[in-house]
Amino acid sequence: MAWAILLAAAVVDIAMAVALKYADGWTRFWPSVAGLVFANGAIALLTIALKQLPVGTAFAVFTGLGAAGAALIGIAAFGESASPLRLLLIAAIIACIAGLKLAPA
Repeated sequence: MAWAILLAAAVVDIAMAVALKYADGWTRFWPSVAGLVFANGAIALLTIALKQLPVGTAFAVFTGLGAAGAALIGIAAFGESASPLRLLLIAAIIACIAGLKLAPA
């Protein structure tokens, strides 16, 4: 169950990143509020997951999934670069996350 909560935390973290993109440097009120709400939600879920998971592994998975997810949404929704090297490095982040999940704590 802790892994599912950690995955939810990462998804909420990605939502935070998207909301902050739309917040346009805190100049748009509702996206800014959404960004803050999602940030608090992500940290709350991460805190719950940390009750059962090792902090190093959990935080690496949380930040890695958040970074990879935000990068992929940036490519899909905001027209950011989808160069082969960038895609390879995003895939490497995901591969490392899978390795952490499989490695003994």
